[in-house]
Amino acid sequence: MTNITDLPNHKKLILFDGVCNLCNTSVQYVIKHDQNNIFMFAALQSDAGLQVIKKQQIDTIKIDSILLYTPGRGIDYKSTAALKIAYYLGFPQNLLTVFFIIPTFIRNWVYDYIAKNRYKWYGKKKSCWIPTPELRSKFLD
Repeated sequence: MTNITDLPNHKKLILFDGVCNLCNTSVQYVIKHDQNNIFMFAALQSDAGLQVIKKQQIDTIKIDSILLYTPGRGIDYKSTAALKIAYYLGFPQNLLTVFFIIPTFIRNWVYDYIAKNRYKWYGKKKSCWIPTPELRSKFLD
């Protein structure tokens, strides 16, 4: 599946920086804890990622890490995306949604600080992570 219009309405698409070690580790964490099989994944650098970026008119200079795309609803980004992902993972990860009480500009400042330093702190791959054959169905190309 390479077209985001093929994404079922009950699924949510996590777009991530495919060369970022922190992002790849986070995706693997979500896969492991996604008990209700809600999430699908695409690297921002993939065809599906580029489709969403174009369709939603996302400025990749300002937003270059995690995005949460929900069919019929659109995009959540930065700290809001991360907290919504935690919410959908269920207990105990959903407890992180308590951070929604913090104003968005403060949450996004912290998020941006981590995102800005993610390659320095966690490293970077030369190419996007390739999922195992067992996980392939969870990824859009």
